[in-house]
Amino acid sequence: MATPRLFRLKAEVAPAPSGPMAQSLPVAKIRVDTGVFHLDQLYDYIVPEKLSDSALIGVRVQLPFGGRETEGIITSRVAHPDRAGELKAITKVLSPHAVATEATLTLIANAAQLYCCNPWDLIRSAIPPRVASVDKSLPVVQAARTTQRSAASPVFHTLSPYLPSHRQMVDLVHGVKRNGSVLIIAPDEHDVDQLVGVLSASFENVFPLTSSLSREDRYRNYLELQRFPLSIIVGTRSAVFAPVNNLATVIIYKESSIDHCEVRSPGWNTSTIAKLRSYNEGVSLIYTGFSPSLNSAYEIDQKKMKFVSQRFQVEARAFSPSEGALLPGRIFSEIKKALNNGAVLFLAPRKGYGNALLCAHCRNVAHCDCGGRLAVASKSVAPTCVHCGASHPQWKCRFCGRNKQYLAGRGIDRAAEEISRAFPGYPVVISAGEVIKSSVESKPSLVLATPGAQPDIPGGYAAVVILDGMRFFSHTDINGQERARELIFETASLIQEEGRVLLVLDEVHPIVAALARWNVAPLLKRELAERDELQLPPYVASAVLVMDTVTAPQILSGLKKALAEGRIPSSTRIYGPTVLPKSQAKIVLHVSHDQWPELGKVLHELQRKRSISKKDLLTLRINPYSL
Repeated sequence: MATPRLFRLKAEVAPAPSGPMAQSLPVAKIRVDTGVFHLDQLYDYIVPEKLSDSALIGVRVQLPFGGRETEGIITSRVAHPDRAGELKAITKVLSPHAVATEATLTLIANAAQLYCCNPWDLIRSAIPPRVASVDKSLPVVQAARTTQRSAASPVFHTLSPYLPSHRQMVDLVHGVKRNGSVLIIAPDEHDVDQLVGVLSASFENVFPLTSSLSREDRYRNYLELQRFPLSIIVGTRSAVFAPVNNLATVIIYKESSIDHCEVRSPGWNTSTIAKLRSYNEGVSLIYTGFSPSLNSAYEIDQKKMKFVSQRFQVEARAFSPSEGALLPGRIFSEIKKALNNGAVLFLAPRKGYGNALLCAHCRNVAHCDCGGRLAVASKSVAPTCVHCGASHPQWKCRFCGRNKQYLAGRGIDRAAEEISRAFPGYPVVISAGEVIKSSVESKPSLVLATPGAQPDIPGGYAAVVILDGMRFFSHTDINGQERARELIFETASLIQEEGRVLLVLDEVHPIVAALARWNVAPLLKRELAERDELQLPPYVASAVLVMDTVTAPQILSGLKKALAEGRIPSSTRIYGPTVLPKSQAKIVLHVSHDQWPELGKVLHELQRKRSISKKDLLTLRINPYSL
């Protein structure tokens, strides 16, 4: 028989005594990382005397909460708590460096209220993770200084042709830097790299702030930007919250880009956060881009934003597409003339080779036995099913029996084949997918790029050709036209002063005249009028709720009942539920702007009640990029 072992009692570690409380302002109000949606209020904690000098506003601290140790950020120090009873004490100060200012914490609280979320959801994006080695290597300084200014109306600066957009930012920064530090929010890391490159050549104290940096570099830059009274910070979305010393101007670069919308919950938009920050801190707000978003166009139309633009005469011509041809016949002579003066840039709507296979005789779509469509990955590869991956080396049309193939959706690789055959003797450069060229040589060549991968070239392109122009305008989401305008204007801006823009597009399309005059205003007015007539954003505020299909009828019934009983605004319109993939459904709400705060409170309370009852939270997006 086995010998019984002695019982071993679990050791309980008693917390170390915190010592006497601070003599001055002994209570700290702390934003705690609770991990629970509805526990989002500020909590009072005792500040021990031994931590009093370092437990300052914006400092990270460790504290007990719900039987465990967690992290928090001090928002203020007060003499007396708001409630009676015994308070717990701060365990320790995690870092002596302040990672937020009072203004930053107020901005986060206001944004959380707007987006109906827990403030800590925003803090995770706004403040980079702590790195102990960086903490030790930098001396502690006072928190970033905020100079109170009177907020001015925001301004939209349109970008000009003949010069890459990032180079145009040097003059703009020159004009505003004398007022104080400048914070530039760019759509992606590529834009940040370009901006940092050109700005560092003209200014001192230029700091990048993106998630692509190493943890050490990102955290170091985040702390450094609080030290200099005059600096330039260039970052992606989360940098809009950065506590910049003596901040005077926030610039949203390429304002209409979809990358200014945060993908993770709660899905905030940099333009909205920047507007809140401008109002709270009195900083100047400047939007830039080739074409304003519809939201900015609405603000301009309502006289809430100033519109600054310059008129240019650009040689733009359209060539109606020929049936099945990549390039219409009349465009060839124009491209040949341009090649005598330099490189020609072709903008292709898709990467890859062939996205959809059709029969060249009867034009029926090619299908696999499983029902999936066939696509062609490259010139020498047999058609492959996009669904099951089966190869069809001996493909024949099921309807007419012929085997001649026609690629309805040409990718950039197939376009490069056809263009190189049409203009032999010129080098071909492709910028797409994983191989993106930042720049190309200034010599006669054929340069093909997909959206976002257009290379720079010294002196500009002799011509820019927009292939399959209608494809850019054919997206079904509500902001497809907006993206197409910005993309085409941005690509057209890369021409030489004597260059021309050639579009494979119907000659009557309004984008042609807009390019020729470098004036996008008529297109914006036309689309705004349509949105106004249909009462779509930006003329109304919107919210999208996504949930599982089982929950959707209950939520819909509750919203309709609340509308009938007057518990949500009378202007609320409810659409859906619409079935989505993966057994989900969405409900869309529209409400007038003046009644949005009332509806926002109801939606926030709905999420809180679901959290309290331990139900799954709804995915909630306020004024999302796309409905």
